[in-house]
Amino acid sequence: MNPAQRLHALGQSLWLDNITRTMVADGTLARYIDTIAVTGLTSNPTIFEQAIAKGSAYDGAIKAKAAAGIDHEALFFDLAIEDLSAAAQLFRPEFERTRGVDGWVSLEVSPLLADDTAGTVKAAIALHAKAAQPNLYIKIPGTPAGLKAIEDAIAAGVPVNVTLLFSADQYAAAAEAWLRGVERRLAAGLDGNVSSVASVFVSRWDGAVKDALPAALQNQLGLAMMGRCHRVYRELLASPRWQKVVAAGVAPQRLLFASTSTKDPVLPDGYYVDALAAPDTVNTIPEKTLLAYAERGNPGALLAGDGGNAEAVLAAITAAGVDIDALAVKLQRDGAASFVKSWNDLLGCLAAKA
Repeated sequence: MNPAQRLHALGQSLWLDNITRTMVADGTLARYIDTIAVTGLTSNPTIFEQAIAKGSAYDGAIKAKAAAGIDHEALFFDLAIEDLSAAAQLFRPEFERTRGVDGWVSLEVSPLLADDTAGTVKAAIALHAKAAQPNLYIKIPGTPAGLKAIEDAIAAGVPVNVTLLFSADQYAAAAEAWLRGVERRLAAGLDGNVSSVASVFVSRWDGAVKDALPAALQNQLGLAMMGRCHRVYRELLASPRWQKVVAAGVAPQRLLFASTSTKDPVLPDGYYVDALAAPDTVNTIPEKTLLAYAERGNPGALLAGDGGNAEAVLAAITAAGVDIDALAVKLQRDGAASFVKSWNDLLGCLAAKA
């Protein structure tokens, strides 16, 4: 059993943070499922832009769709849904085996809709219906404007991967949005079991404070924030309100650790993955990190349900002059701006290819 399989055996789902048309077609993804215990995947505009720009696998489809008069945004979603539908079929046995807990793929709405609640909900419903895959999440950012869209999408029966979360407060707000959507469905006599994950980003914390902290506190902020988020997650799972919807047959929203590749070259590949082993959670891992982890990862003690020493570390970092709350807001805003840039780069790549 390799380290990735051992991590899976501890109760954590390992998802691949990548997709390409070639990976699906040549059996690479199927091999990861069989040999590295990969049970889902996530995608974003940057991933697709790189896949489309770096090869010719998409050229014929782009040419045909462009000749048919499909605009660049619609063309992208056609390509993405084709890839993700094929991947969803590979994960369908896991989806069925776990009764919808695992085996998911994710597609992001246009980041240009980040401040448009109604537009985001409309796009989420349309994209999920177009894909017609039960194990497809629609990714919606957990920004202040996105929270109402998350609630409304869940209420409409659309499974949601909440993205762009950084702090425990942002995570808790996203969990509340999911819960409100579920409660609305139950109150209307509908099936409340609409799946969701909440993606909290790890490594960007440490990159943001690299020049602001002494050596003794370097590369500790991301893990401390995840410790706090995990504590809040465990508290929510045990809360009467969550237990009430669980009793009604609803699978709880799961916490997902994202951005778990290391940015600091002094760190081992599996630094964040090893430290974030936790049952009933998801870790979505870039392909390079996943392959390295399968060879030399070292899953150890499980993440403490009470947060462990997270609060002591956060207190020390605060004492060193870092305003953690303000930084959480900045990271989310910067992340949203980065998504827009990636989106525009993707559309520009499609235009050039067409």
